Amino acid sequence: MLTLLAIDTAAPRLQLALRHQGATDISVDEIAQGHAELIFLRMEALLARNGVAYSDLQRIAVTTGPGSFTGLRIGLSAARGLGLALAIPVLGIPSLLAISLSAPPGQPAVVLLDARRDEAYFQRFAGPGLASDRPRLLPMAEARRRLAAGANVIESPFVDIARLATFSAHLDPARYPPEAAYVRDADAKPQEKFRVARTA
Repeated sequence: MLTLLAIDTAAPRLQLALRHQGATDISVDEIAQGHAELIFLRMEALLARNGVAYSDLQRIAVTTGPGSFTGLRIGLSAARGLGLALAIPVLGIPSLLAISLSAPPGQPAVVLLDARRDEAYFQRFAGPGLASDRPRLLPMAEARRRLAAGANVIESPFVDIARLATFSAHLDPARYPPEAAYVRDADAKPQEKFRVARTA
């Protein structure tokens, strides 16, 4: 069985899960800011209490958004840095897909998250982790009109980090690159006049 570390920093939580020898242990901090200061401290504590060293890790999974711009960058940077240092695969799991893992097995679900500005992130799933369409950014009223009768509607932005760890253990890393998925363009835009021209 793979020894896997899962990381979620997309919402106002710092969530970690360690899957090792068939068991999963988690660490959760309810914080809106300060992920960067805590992430490696919590990671080291989680590994230590399970008798696992960084060198024992075989795979890392991290949520890729949509979510907090700063939080996402922290989680992705930590995951990619560890993956590079340890020469192990890093999987990027879109946050709406990760949230869908909380749905009852075998039942359709819709993830509908408040994106502010009277908009919503919206995606349908045939079952936990089984996307049936792409994620969308919709006006909130339209998103609510699209809710199907009988579907499980998930409006919490928080991932079940233990389920994410279990889910990620069986995926093909090539299909889940660890790249940020914002759905809405980031508010912070690069300054065009300072952009260096890309060479061919």
